Amino acid sequence: MLLLRNIRQVLLRSLRYSSETSTSREPPRIEKTINSVQLLGRVGADPQRKGSDQHPIAVFSVATHSNYRYESGEFLQRTEWHRVICFKPGLRETILTYLKKGQRVHVTGRITYGEIRGEDGKPKTTTAVAADDVIFFQNSNPT
Repeated sequence: MLLLRNIRQVLLRSLRYSSETSTSREPPRIEKTINSVQLLGRVGADPQRKGSDQHPIAVFSVATHSNYRYESGEFLQRTEWHRVICFKPGLRETILTYLKKGQRVHVTGRITYGEIRGEDGKPKTTTAVAADDVIFFQNSNPT
């Protein structure tokens, strides 16, 4: 009985030690996670091409809003601005060619966080939506 208990403790320690120190092996159980964003709004400005020639990205902003009504009956609309980036080659080129300021779009993607150096050389944290898909809506002009 004592021998079985000792063997069990040694096995548990070795499993614990191997999972803490080894990063090259896949863990025995991989958790599922979700990082998903959907935006439906209007483009704030024409998209810009940023990044390098080897790693170009398309960057644009999307405005969404929430409507509130106070007890007094007063109406308030709060606008949120979202920075959207796109790395996918085909989608990136389509965005840069056809997406225009004021156009209505539906963006699906994931939240990303990063750091850039400002003009003053200090690091600034950034938050963006990395687009996986962008649906363009045509601007309809009633005549």
